[in-house]
Order: sequence, then C-alpha cells, then structure tokens
Amino acid sequence: MTAAPDGLPPLAGLETARLDWRRDETGESAPHSTAFDDVYFSRHDGRAETEHVFIAGNDLPRRFAEWQAPRPFVIGETGFGTGLNMLCAWACFDAHAPAGARLHLVSTEKFPLAREDLIRALAAWPDLAERTARLIAQWPEPVAGVHRLWLDARVTLDLHFGDTTERLALLDGRVDAWFLDGFAPAKNPEMWRPELFVAMAARSRPGATLATFTCAGVVKRGLAAAGFAWRKVPGFGRKREMLAGEILAPPVDERRRRTPWCVPPAPVPARHVAVVGAGIAGASVAHALAQRGVTVTLLDREGPGAGGSGNRQGALYAKLAVATNPQSRVYLAGLLHSRRWLEALDPTRTLWQPSGVLQLAMTEKEQGRQARFLAQHALPASVVAGLDAEAAAERAGLRVGAPALDYPLAGWVRPAALCAHLADTSGVTFRRGEVSDLARVESGWRLTLATGDTLAADQVVIATAELANRFAQASPLPLQPVRGQVTQLRLPAGVPALERVVCAGGYVSPALDGVLTFGATFAPNDAGTDLREADHAANLAELERTLPAFVAALRDAGTELDAGRLEGRAAIRAASPDKSPYAGPVPDAGAWRADYTGLARDATRIPETPGRHHDGLWISAAHGSRGLASAPLCAELIASRICDEPLPLEWPLVDHLHPGRRIIRDLVRGKQD
Repeated sequence: MTAAPDGLPPLAGLETARLDWRRDETGESAPHSTAFDDVYFSRHDGRAETEHVFIAGNDLPRRFAEWQAPRPFVIGETGFGTGLNMLCAWACFDAHAPAGARLHLVSTEKFPLAREDLIRALAAWPDLAERTARLIAQWPEPVAGVHRLWLDARVTLDLHFGDTTERLALLDGRVDAWFLDGFAPAKNPEMWRPELFVAMAARSRPGATLATFTCAGVVKRGLAAAGFAWRKVPGFGRKREMLAGEILAPPVDERRRRTPWCVPPAPVPARHVAVVGAGIAGASVAHALAQRGVTVTLLDREGPGAGGSGNRQGALYAKLAVATNPQSRVYLAGLLHSRRWLEALDPTRTLWQPSGVLQLAMTEKEQGRQARFLAQHALPASVVAGLDAEAAAERAGLRVGAPALDYPLAGWVRPAALCAHLADTSGVTFRRGEVSDLARVESGWRLTLATGDTLAADQVVIATAELANRFAQASPLPLQPVRGQVTQLRLPAGVPALERVVCAGGYVSPALDGVLTFGATFAPNDAGTDLREADHAANLAELERTLPAFVAALRDAGTELDAGRLEGRAAIRAASPDKSPYAGPVPDAGAWRADYTGLARDATRIPETPGRHHDGLWISAAHGSRGLASAPLCAELIASRICDEPLPLEWPLVDHLHPGRRIIRDLVRGKQD
C-alpha cells in the first residue's frame, strides 16, 4: 500500500488476521497466527503474563490509584491482537483509580481479528465477559485509520488500524505508559525496527514508562537510541527476564515544522464551556464535553435542532472522491465514527436507522467515476460495494434502473430529535438566547446576549453554521450560505416501501411515520427560508428522474403530486470554500498575517513561529449537507483537544480541518484583506 504525500495510505480495507486454533499445554485451543507462526496468548497463563509484564511492569495499580489529573491517563500499545492487554488495563483501572479519573487506551493493529475470531479468543476469560461484550459490540470494520470506541463512561479506546510505526507517526496525542507488545522480534522483524522506537519516543509524555516481554538486542538498542532508559527485570514463567523503562525527556515534536500555524494551543483545563449553536455541530460538542465531566451551557436563539438541523429526516452518508484526498479521508472516518456513535448513543434506534445508502450512477460519467473509485480503493464490501441495477433494486426494495455504490453502514437520522436528545445530556444546560458578542476577559470569555444579559465561561465553541463568522474573532473565516428545501409527502397505502436511502441529484429516505422526505434543493448564497413552489417542483422532478417507477406507483395510487400543495421545510446550510468543515481553535487572523506575511514572497521560507489563536475559542462549522457524517467526529476532535486527550483523527487530517487554513492559502497567493 503506497502512502500519499501527506503520509496517509489510500482508502483501503486491511487483511484480517489469519488464525488457526492449536491446543496449548492445558489441552485447550488457543489462537495462533499462521502468518507469523506465533501464539497470541496461552489459555493457561496468558492473562497472568499480561498482568505481570504490562500491568505490573508499568506500575499501573499504584499510578492509577494516585491519578488526580483532569486529563485521562493514556496507555499506548503496539499490537492490539485479541485485546487482552487492554481489557486487563481497564479492569485494573476500575479496581484502583479514583471515581473522577479517566482512562484513554490507544492501540495499533495491522491485522485486526475478524469479529468471530475475537469472540472465540476472548471467551477464554469469562470474568472479562462484560467488558468483552462492549468491545465486540463496537468492533470496527477492518479499514485503515482511527476508530474510537466508548468502552464505558470513563474509558475510551482508539484503535489505530494499520502498520504500527506508521500509525504512531500519525498519532496526535501523547502517552503515559507503553505496552510494547507484538509477535516476537524473531517472528515479526518488520515491526521491531528503529523507526518504531523513534515514533514511541516522540509520542511520549515526560516520564512515560514502557514494559515489554522481550529482551532482544534489537529492542534494547532501538529503545536506547530513541531516548528510553531500560532495565532488565524478572520475566514471566519460563522467560527469565523482560524489559521495563521510561523516557524522561521526549524529543520535540517537529511534525508541524512546515505548518507551524497548526501547532495546537497549550491545553488549559476547562470547567465550564459555552457552546453557541444547538444544531448537530453544537449539540454534539456539548454532549462530547459533558461526557468528559465538563459543565456546558448550550445556547441557541431558537432551540435544539433548529436551522439546518431541524429536518425530520436527514441522510447519513459520504460521497467519496476517486482521487485519494484529505476530505474523503475525513468523511469516511466520519461516516464510520457516526455509525458507532449512534449505536452507542441510541441502541434502540429511535433516532436513526441503519438502512444503508445507495448512490445511483444515473449517467455514463457517474458510472465511470464509480468504477474508477472501486478500482482505486479496496474497501470492504461491508463499507462500500458496487452493485448492478438489479442488485441495487433488491437492496432498495423497488426498481431503480441504474447501478450504484452501496454503503451498508450508512442510513438516516432524525436530526431535530437527535439534537434535542443531545441537549438533554446530564451536565448540559440549554439556554435560549442569541449571542451577539464574544469578549475575552481575564477569567475566560464573556458572552453578551441580544437582550443585554451576559454569561461567563472558561472557553467557548462557536457552532452557528452560516452565522459563525458574524463574531469578530471568526470574521476572517469564509462561509457561504446554501439554501436547501426538502419536500414531504404522505404516502398512500399499497405503494412499494423504499428500504434504503437513495441518492442521485438529491436524496430520498425511507418513509418515517408514513411520510416520505426527499430533496434537497441547493442554492448557494441564498439565505431565504420561505417555502417555494418552484423548489417543490424541482424536488418532484428529481424524484421522478431518480425513481420513475416509484413515482408512477404513487400516481397509480391516486397521490396528488401538486407542487403548490406540498409541505416541506427550507433551511440554510453553511459551506467553506474547499467544502471541508472548520473544526479546531479560532486563529488570530491579524497575528497570522503579521507572523506569516513572508509566505507571499516565498512560500518555502516558513517561519518557526507557532500559530497564535484566540485562547479558549473554538469553532465547528461549514458542515454543509453532510453534517451527520462530520459533526460528531469534529465534536470529538474539539472535546479531545480541550481535554488534552489523543485525537480521533491522524494529525494531517486534524490540520486539514484547521479553521485557519484559508488564511494561509490567501497569504501564499498574495491575497490580503
């Protein structure tokens, strides 16, 4: 797999682990890797070895018991395998950590186990069954990238699928304790190379510890060269010795030397955060922060789920580009993230349905585009698959007349209801009111409402869609209003039931409570929210173009398709010039123009000055029509940064979403306000 210039591989699935099951000394079968000719663990003493090597080797019981920091304790692991090490760390944390502590687990895996193999392997430890069930319920598809799982209210697991060294080089976060695990160096020399230890050192916090089962010379030399101090300590069982150690002074992270403006602001503990805007962007940020114990005031001039998030139904989907690019990576990660997030948030599926989404190829051009996409990106069929017209019709439940890309993990959501649910999270207080001004004060931020009332907060997140840049601090961030109108039609009895969301020029969702929602129009630079007959007519025309047999069935059933008498809703979405969201700290545009003015003369002469930001001010905006696939992931990114946690995206993608990217682009092109 060839990496792109940003260091990230193409969108691709991974090969799952190839196992056989061999009897160990107990006579019980245990998982064995046929690729590396090595065992994952022994059923006889596998857990005892984990407890000795990684838990005791990193002194975790004592460190957990003494943990008082507001951020989580972070464990990094170089091979997830069956997950036994991480499950044991979680159990140790529950047994020893104080009630207010949190644990963040980060683990890499190049060959993730198939779900069925994971279930079988972990069945050996019945006392871990409850924890195992939570892991398996969220087990991600084998797709390269970061997959965030919420194991419980205090424990988060980030699975970084891909080559261990590459994944650690892309990690945006720092580690307190390392589980240096994997198949033995003699069996898997590709992993135990010098670059691995360099990446570990660069991702370590001062004083980070490590433990590993091996004393191989390549490991000792690699650790020492990277700056780790190691020592031999008693090993487990027949292994006389193992290694433990620490790194007191990790190297400076120089990954952003060519983009110093993206250096994140230093973390400052936040007790109270004000989130301005209660659509999907703001409500998901409020929920993410509250889940971390932060007190949140959520403000909106109307209420949760107004504006562009106020529709009864919205499609959860992503349209991925043929060429590998950061935007497609973000949206694929966002789609997979939203699916897990919704499952964890609403397991009864009252707010959403995993119906799947069909993207029809209505023209030869689109058919060619989809064919090139499938040829270039070897994603699992469980994520995206090409279908001919007959197979697409079978998935849709009615005749579609065109081939399609099928996204089985996508679906539809009730956005307004979802926002209301998020606003009702414990720790979130909703306050109706329009924020007219933001001002930095000594204690944090002062928010002034249109009524003249004020509110104080440590930090602020702006999430007001097309209105986000009306605040002075965010005014340099370009946002384009895009009007969209959906049409609603009550279905008569006897018409075929659509079973998947179908997208072409617009989208149509399976009926909710007997009402079909379809649309939406796309009108850039139009901020009107009045219902328009012409837009209903356009939506009807697009529906008939996409699903002509379905519309014919509606007419045969006597359905009145009069654009002048249809119901619907119009709202305004916001888009950035490059169509990617803004998610991160708000830049101090004046300081950036002063610090980086030389880029206009020579874009290769980059100063070392880190980007200056408005301290404690963040933004999540420009989600356009795909906010259900981007806003929850962006919310996790912002909450993780505020709470000093590892991020749920690779650092080049974090930088791609940085709100200041347009300022740099304009400077390089010689454009100044």
